[in-house]
Amino acid sequence: MAHIVVLSGAGISAESGLPTFRDVGGLWKQYSVHDLASPGGWERDPQLVLEFYNTRRQQAREAQPNAAHMALAALESQHRVTIITQNIDDLHERAGSSNVVHLHGEIMKARSSVDEHYLVDLDDRDIALGDLCPQGKQMRPHVVWFGEMVPMLEAAADIVATADVLLVVGTSLQVYPAAGLAYAAPPSCPITVIDPGEDVKVKGATIIRKTACAGVPEWIASLKL
Repeated sequence: MAHIVVLSGAGISAESGLPTFRDVGGLWKQYSVHDLASPGGWERDPQLVLEFYNTRRQQAREAQPNAAHMALAALESQHRVTIITQNIDDLHERAGSSNVVHLHGEIMKARSSVDEHYLVDLDDRDIALGDLCPQGKQMRPHVVWFGEMVPMLEAAADIVATADVLLVVGTSLQVYPAAGLAYAAPPSCPITVIDPGEDVKVKGATIIRKTACAGVPEWIASLKL
């Protein structure tokens, strides 16, 4: 059974109607990423940061998995599939994918601001100022902010190194360190990138300039393993 590793990015979630970080819009346009998604912003105004992520969480709850999510989940019936996603939503899981690694955290979880290992599933709740961990410290979104380390990066690189086939979907691979994962694949591993962007360039990869919903089912149908 072939091991198919998928690197997914914001483009696959955008097709479910989820705005990217910079496209959330509304009143958030008046703030910088450092106000909303950095340790410094959290220190200055935790209420603002919580409100921003509560808004994003509600958007994620209202979104539904699309054809690309569903096709990747169905692929598990034939192959071993690991999805490494840059997205913080749970659309891959809700589509039925059982092996998902979140590089940048999970918006449906909260964690202690002093103990990264203390996690809470939020279900239908949000995080409020005054929600405390057992150590008496404020709970925060379980996401990786700008300026923070990406704790799952090394584990993700180890997974990519075991790939028989690598699919990159919904990301232009322009942002590091996550972009470097494509180059952790074995030399013999075929790489396919599905993204409509003209700036997508990955050495040795097959580029399919289509949206995720159009490109993923087509790519799966063409697999010969």
